[in-house]
Amino acid sequence: MLYFIVNEKSRSGKGAAIWREVKEALEEKQIPYAYHVTEYAGHARKLSEDICTANSENLCLIVLGGDGTANEVINGMKNFDRVRFGTIPTGSGNDLARGLGITGTPKEQLERILCCMQAGEEAAWRMDLGQVSWGTGEETRLFAISAGVGLDAIVCKKALKSRLKDFLNKLHLGKLTYLLLTVQSLFSMKTVDAGIKFDGKGQRNRKNAICFAIMNFKAEGGGVPMAPKANACDGKLSVCSIFGIPKWLTFLCLPFLVAAKHTWIPGFEVTDGSACELYLKKPMVLHADGEYCADVTRVQFVCLPRCLRVLK
Repeated sequence: MLYFIVNEKSRSGKGAAIWREVKEALEEKQIPYAYHVTEYAGHARKLSEDICTANSENLCLIVLGGDGTANEVINGMKNFDRVRFGTIPTGSGNDLARGLGITGTPKEQLERILCCMQAGEEAAWRMDLGQVSWGTGEETRLFAISAGVGLDAIVCKKALKSRLKDFLNKLHLGKLTYLLLTVQSLFSMKTVDAGIKFDGKGQRNRKNAICFAIMNFKAEGGGVPMAPKANACDGKLSVCSIFGIPKWLTFLCLPFLVAAKHTWIPGFEVTDGSACELYLKKPMVLHADGEYCADVTRVQFVCLPRCLRVLK
């Protein structure tokens, strides 16, 4: 059985039209399916939990929505070994789909999912997930694309309620939301002194930190390649740190960042590790797959190797 979790409000309401198109294709092919429509923030996670709890056998769980909806569904999944995950992206950034190499129309994406299902259990592609924990360590969240603190997290938090995002989505320019909010947030945010550890080894101090982007895939924020060599199935996270560089110079470096030519610039650093810890002198915003988590002073990130089975 195919189970769909649908965010009809994604891409400023266009998700509903895309779901009608997909549902029509399912009925034409006489494919048995069930679906649930999200009604509020966090609902996709609860729906995912309920579906996984109610089914003791293997199942296929498909998200029709944006990166935030996919993150909720992944966080609600129980027993990754018996759930195969798929996505038909209908968001603004669609960084998860980009990282997975998913292209084509919604009907073409559905066809690939069905072909992968028919190929059997072993046809699913296994990818890493990241897990972030903060506070006393009891607060945790999984992420598929990226997590981070500082500038990128501030931008993600603003984008969740941005009227600019809705306006640009209507013009099919939703990806510009993140770039425009990045420029605005860069000059208004406060930098923080920080310490970072990779794999439990010696702490590295970072003065005037602007952001730490913990990447599973190469890109976030609508396709910005923070970690150009990141690999979502190597058992590691790639951490892009921006620190000790004036804001005006960071602004001038943004074109290099967008072009994935930033790793040679002093103040930009990309380091791989299976885990990392951050210690911040002052609270900074934390996100996971673009979803706001908390304002934190201490946070840990770990890689969960090849735990998600993906139909793509």
